[in-house]
Amino acid sequence: MNKVSHFHIPVNDMDRARKFYSDIFGWKISKTDTDYKLAITTPIDDTGRPKEPGGINGALFTRETPEDAISIVIRVKSIEDYLQKIEKAGCKIIAKKTPVENIGFHAKFYDTENNIIGLWEEKDR
Repeated sequence: MNKVSHFHIPVNDMDRARKFYSDIFGWKISKTDTDYKLAITTPIDDTGRPKEPGGINGALFTRETPEDAISIVIRVKSIEDYLQKIEKAGCKIIAKKTPVENIGFHAKFYDTENNIIGLWEEKDR
């Protein structure tokens, strides 16, 4: 069974969103110079993974289009294998396998209900 790895929340005003999620839920939102801010919702270990079973973290990102929506990302062993299954199921691939720094790979697709879902493949460490 593949687990939800993390989530993405699009925002219009990063400062306002950071304050809201920090003040209301106690999340730690990274202070980087990018439009992608990590949202730590559960304690992490020294590798950046959640310490608690079932816990997930995510990110806030600056909304680029009106269609940007909250999405979940599912961890898989091989993005290529899952993209083939997804296409066979009649779903549209939005973003093919893309490297993310030196930590892994990401892809996105529309599911059968037109929701945007992400895939995450961990890079061998």
